[in-house]
Amino acid sequence: MSALFIRINGGDMPARLFVFVGHPRSASLSHGLADAYQRGAEAQGAEVRRMNLSDMQFDPDLTEGYHARKTLESCLEEWRENLSWANHTCWAYPQWWGGMPAKMKGVIDRCFLPGYAMKYHDNDPFWDRLLAGRRADVLMTSDAPVWFDRLSNGRAAKLQVQKPVLYFSGIKPARILQVGPVKTATEAKIAKWLKQAEARGAQAGRKAR
Repeated sequence: MSALFIRINGGDMPARLFVFVGHPRSASLSHGLADAYQRGAEAQGAEVRRMNLSDMQFDPDLTEGYHARKTLESCLEEWRENLSWANHTCWAYPQWWGGMPAKMKGVIDRCFLPGYAMKYHDNDPFWDRLLAGRRADVLMTSDAPVWFDRLSNGRAAKLQVQKPVLYFSGIKPARILQVGPVKTATEAKIAKWLKQAEARGAQAGRKAR
């Protein structure tokens, strides 16, 4: 039996990964990184489900906040089903203006609702992390060098996804692989990044079990 499987209640559970590409365009380096990551995970025998933001049609605006609920579009229902199914998730996207693209943020706003991602307590300021037990990788591209992003912005985009989104809902550890600058990258540099992403996927395929 492969090391990718563990025995739970007499059954075998494979590694289950949900890969989400959060770039609104249909082709990008984010897609390439996700392809490499998926290739690495599948080489280890992991089951992989994938969704691309560019294929999703939905209203990204949480108009009433948590005061009134909108019916989730079918693609958002599918996105939540995939995340619930997975024991490891990978999000690949570009850093734009210190955060994730607006349409991708719309997925989080619409999907990470009380009762799904977290449950607030009635009598204290704390909450239950309803997505606990999952791990995450984030593959983030930027046009600024990582060292400059750290010195100038404190890596705001990294903190945005890692702390108030993933950790808040219980998904941890959340490892961030940020690559850049993309606009001046050579083919050799991009090949190196793709290799790093594939290695992350292979590692996730071995651990997410």
